[in-house]
Amino acid sequence: MKSKFISLLAILLGMVIIIFPVLGVIGVSSLIGLSVLLVSIYLLVLGVSIIDYNTSGAIIDLILGLLLLFLSIGLIFNPTLLGFLTEISLYFAGIMLIIVGLASLINNRSSRYGFYIGISGIILGVLYIIIGTYLANPIILGSLIGIWLVISGILKLMDR
Repeated sequence: MKSKFISLLAILLGMVIIIFPVLGVIGVSSLIGLSVLLVSIYLLVLGVSIIDYNTSGAIIDLILGLLLLFLSIGLIFNPTLLGFLTEISLYFAGIMLIIVGLASLINNRSSRYGFYIGISGIILGVLYIIIGTYLANPIILGSLIGIWLVISGILKLMDR
């Protein structure tokens, strides 16, 4: 039951991230902050749910979730922080997506699709860095994070 809930949560959060940039209402800082906030929620829920059988993976997810939570709050409520972290945040978000992908590889060794969840996180993290370097479009960057969450949710649902 927990696995199904987490899968649906990932798909829902991913869809919110993919749809939200299309609305064009939120500024760049808030948009990136919202994307990072939704990933942090996913990691915190995932960390709590796997703590019973994968303590080291749960600790990694919880630490990453807390780091991303603080970053997202800073980006949402302090728009000047984005000016300071603009270059760094693009690379930071991509690097965090790569780290989350690596953590998924470690956490999901026993699941059938865990390898693909981790690889998709790594590939999308590298794409995030490349696209962020040449085209700092928050709609595309936010969508990459949403795509990873949707892929992760679908693969977790298929892993029965």
